[in-house]
Amino acid sequence: MVGWHGLVFAIFKGLVAQSLVPAHAKAETPVVLEAPPLAVSRPPNPENGRKIVADRRRGMCLLCHSGPFPEERFQGNLAPSLAGAGTRWNEGQLRFRLIDSTRINPETTMPAYFRAEDKNRVGRAFSGRTILSAEEIEDVTAYLSTLRD
Repeated sequence: MVGWHGLVFAIFKGLVAQSLVPAHAKAETPVVLEAPPLAVSRPPNPENGRKIVADRRRGMCLLCHSGPFPEERFQGNLAPSLAGAGTRWNEGQLRFRLIDSTRINPETTMPAYFRAEDKNRVGRAFSGRTILSAEEIEDVTAYLSTLRD
């Protein structure tokens, strides 16, 4: 496991390496990973998405993230705040992160909420099934898209 010193060094190393890249090579468009809307039987419900995010047994988001949830006493500080998520990412990018964040960062501790196979350290209840349904992914995506501050 890498401590914070190692993380700072890795970021510094990456910044130095980036500064050595010629200007013409930096002009390339970065790859943006997005997922199209999932096939669902009803329109997304942002209110339900908020409930899922705040529920420590269902979404489990607040174990690592913090956000605009004044009623929740204990919020995580291991991952970025969810406040402003709708400003930082569009719906497709948010959905992609929810479906399988390991495709962005293979070392992430965030679970792949909509991947049924090839999961590590999964309890029997989630073996062979997704953590959230397609409707729930769309609800959470809709809710996170509303977070603009």
